[in-house]
Amino acid sequence: MSFLLSARGLTRRYPGPRTAPWRPRSVSTALDDADIDVREGSAVGVIGESGSGKSTLVRLLMALDTPTSGSVVFDGKTVDAAAGARSLHWLRRQTGIVFQDPYASLDPRMSVGRIVGEPLWAMGIAGSGSAGSSGRRERVREVLEDVGLEPEMAARFPHEFSGGQRQRIALARAIVHRPRLLVGDEPMSALDVTVRAQILEVLSRLRERDGMSLVLVSHDIGVVQNLCDEVVVMKDGRIVEEGPTEKVLLDPQVAYTRHLLASIPAIGPDVAG
Repeated sequence: MSFLLSARGLTRRYPGPRTAPWRPRSVSTALDDADIDVREGSAVGVIGESGSGKSTLVRLLMALDTPTSGSVVFDGKTVDAAAGARSLHWLRRQTGIVFQDPYASLDPRMSVGRIVGEPLWAMGIAGSGSAGSSGRRERVREVLEDVGLEPEMAARFPHEFSGGQRQRIALARAIVHRPRLLVGDEPMSALDVTVRAQILEVLSRLRERDGMSLVLVSHDIGVVQNLCDEVVVMKDGRIVEEGPTEKVLLDPQVAYTRHLLASIPAIGPDVAG
């Protein structure tokens, strides 16, 4: 079976502080020998306690950090995180990412239209010159409507929006270039239940309409249950259980997974409304 994204043996170790000149540095392992596969059009949820390695896994999958060992393959092509931004242009063109804190990822000096449209300009999408600019503006209007914002909001600035609206802006920016894979690192954890449900509905619609694949890190079991086809459970930098979402969440085989599911509040099976 071929996969859109496949990682094998991903490991990330960080050197600790040097306590004395004659002593070797300690080593901290944030991710240890992780394998993960994402099929075209599927959604994979990643769950685990804080410090379990979820964000490290995401950063390595997206080539935002370089693994100590292991490999990532996207659409049959090996991802070299150390190759530099120019060499990773092909990957950025096909992927998007949304982080937990939307305000931190939005330049307060730029209008929403410029923020959302920046990937189109950076990737040379929608041509060049006046025709290209017109095409990019139209695409920005379309994607703002996709995430539930009025196109006229493109002229406003991030500080004029609520937290939920800012996350919609961040989502619009991540999908404006129509990526094949969207990665979310706790994108809904700072939002209230109602807004989470609205964002979940947007993601579900985009998956169904565009066939977009998804990797979603979340503490919210309700979100994972409703959106993801498969789930990966992480503990201390390792993947301890994985499989179809329904099987893992309803019949976990590992004691840690049972403990995790018992300790994480869910928002219910009808979160999507």
